[in-house]
Amino acid sequence: MTSIENLQDKYKSLDDKFNDIPKGSIDSSLIIVFDYDYSESGAEVVIETDEFTAVCPWTELPDFGTLTINYVPEKYCLELKSLKYYLLSYTGVGIVQEHAANKILDDLVAACNPKTMKIILDYKIRGGLHTSITVEYDSHNI
Repeated sequence: MTSIENLQDKYKSLDDKFNDIPKGSIDSSLIIVFDYDYSESGAEVVIETDEFTAVCPWTELPDFGTLTINYVPEKYCLELKSLKYYLLSYTGVGIVQEHAANKILDDLVAACNPKTMKIILDYKIRGGLHTSITVEYDSHNI
C-alpha cells in the first residue's frame, strides 16, 4: 500500500470516531429566572460568552462561536449560572448554526418572557466562511 493510500485509509477511520448527541439533549429546564423589580426602567441586559460550542450534524466537527444575548426584562431576569449550564447542554449536539440561534431564542423567551430579546451567534471561520446569525423577539409584535 502506498503512503497516499495508507493516509486515505487513516482519514476514513476518523469518520467513525465521533457521534453527535441528539438535539433532545438540549435541556431548557436548566434555565432559572428571578424576579425583576425595575420593569419600567427599560434597562437592557447584555450577556456574552465566547465559549459556545455545538457540532455540525453532517461533518460531526465542532462549531465554536461567540454568543451575545441582549434583552429588556419584563418581570424576570435570566440567572447566569443556570444559563451557563443550559448553554453547556449544546456541547456535542448535532445542530446547524441557524437552528442553534433560533432554539436559544425560543428557549430563553419561554423562560423569561422579556419585552425584547436579540440573539447574535457569531461563529468562528470554518472552511474559509464566516457565519453570524441574528434572531430577534419583540413582545409588541406578537
